[in-house]
Amino acid sequence: MSESDWDTVIVLRKKAPKASTMKTESAVNLARRQGIPVETNQKYNAGTNKQHVATKNTAKLDRENEELKHKTVSHDISKLIMQGRQAKGLSQKDLATKICEKPQIVNDYEAGRGIPNHMILGKIERVIGIKLRGKDIGTPLAPPVGN
Repeated sequence: MSESDWDTVIVLRKKAPKASTMKTESAVNLARRQGIPVETNQKYNAGTNKQHVATKNTAKLDRENEELKHKTVSHDISKLIMQGRQAKGLSQKDLATKICEKPQIVNDYEAGRGIPNHMILGKIERVIGIKLRGKDIGTPLAPPVGN
């Protein structure tokens, strides 16, 4: 037992350096001097808060060309919807209730801002009784066969 010396400290292994200290320029240079292979990568947008990348289509929309604008309801159709609704004595809210849509949608269609949807146009056609799609736009709808 006299051979053990309690005052001497033997280090069996050393902890690996932390990642943050390994990334410093001096640590990289030291590794290069020692001949250790070093790989450095520059991260794209590292440290920024960018979550979305602007695409080509977004840039086109920003230039405000006619290329990528949504097609809206034509002026003729919006007038027909308004005249047909008024002929039936309906308000925009009443028409919206009958076609199971929001009043804002009817407002958009009458103002010419609505994006044409054949389902909605078909519902409006049935309520006001005027064709809004196809070749003979503006003619009265034929009553359903069998009634």
